[in-house]
Amino acid sequence: MGLFEVYHLWDMEPVKAKGAYLWDRQGTRYLDFYGGHAVISIGHSHPVYVKKMTEQLNRIGFYSNALINSLQQALAVQLGELSGYPDYQLFLCNSGAEANENALKLASFVTGRRKVLAFKAAFHGRTSAAVAVTDNVAIQAPLNRVHEVTFIDLNDTDALAEELQTGSYAAVIVEGIQGVGGIRLPEISFMQRMRDLCRHYGTLLIVDEVQSGYGRTGRFFAHQYAGVAPDVITMAKGMGNGFPIGGLLIAPEIQPRKGMLGTTFGGNHLACTAALAVLEVIRQEYLMNNAAGIGKYLMQELEKIPGVKEVRGKGLMIGVDTFFPQTEVRKVLTFEHHIMTGYSGNNTLRLLPPLIITRKEADEFLYAFRQSLELLGRISEPRELVKEKAKVL
Repeated sequence: MGLFEVYHLWDMEPVKAKGAYLWDRQGTRYLDFYGGHAVISIGHSHPVYVKKMTEQLNRIGFYSNALINSLQQALAVQLGELSGYPDYQLFLCNSGAEANENALKLASFVTGRRKVLAFKAAFHGRTSAAVAVTDNVAIQAPLNRVHEVTFIDLNDTDALAEELQTGSYAAVIVEGIQGVGGIRLPEISFMQRMRDLCRHYGTLLIVDEVQSGYGRTGRFFAHQYAGVAPDVITMAKGMGNGFPIGGLLIAPEIQPRKGMLGTTFGGNHLACTAALAVLEVIRQEYLMNNAAGIGKYLMQELEKIPGVKEVRGKGLMIGVDTFFPQTEVRKVLTFEHHIMTGYSGNNTLRLLPPLIITRKEADEFLYAFRQSLELLGRISEPRELVKEKAKVL
């Protein structure tokens, strides 16, 4: 039996990982500046994480959510305290797509409405409603298109007001920062206006912090830069540092009823242990401060490099546009300098390193990035000449 092919696989298999590094079967070490799609938040094989997971597995790894699991309550309390949402309610699930799926269903339950407002270039997952609010028809099956979804441009306040004034939307769903869409940031004024409009027209505001949350941007959630409080916040990725877990933070005024949401595996003993370990390390090692500081340094230094068109992001969620194909830059970074990176948007290099990354490792990346462009024969020329050459590629 073979595997059902879903990805274009790169010719590299990691077999060991520690901190911010991976090793392949040949023993080659790679600096991880991607974190497996922003999943590795506190670094690979962190000793606190490994110890707690091992101890928990020796006690109990899983049992039904029909019985008490005190780890869930402990996670709710600690997550509320560190995130700044101590009065919100926590629902636990298994992934970002599942978190968004449940958030959309919850909004429809609460409002009695069917329509959802989403944004162009958005990505919210591959399950039914989550993929319907994802702006990519290539991954939407005909079944997904039965959902009533309208897409508008990010940061278009006029279009937002025009749609919401109809009073027909159950929810607006927006990413704290668009990840797959190219590291595109909602403007602070746009987020604030959206919060006001949703409240006025009885529409729930869902902020998808699956990629941008858990300290990655220097705040616990990216939307906190705008000072808004969503009705629902969705999370996953960095929440479990590799163990599958997702969740919703739900505003206190939204009252649940039994059977409204449910899950078999969500919030199991191992998942909660993973999430609690992540919170402990983020707090004890001041990783949000580290993400803010190292991220600012990286962005400042990247902007100085000839061949770089634009740098966007917050903290350690960074997008770099160059005048040249990102696929070529990534190949050189991976196979010549042994640094893992990602991509998004049309031509954006996506950087999502673990939050433990150091100044030394940031400099290692910056040196390799400069050398990669130099190897491509572009970096030593003046910016305007580089720009003109890029037009004819």
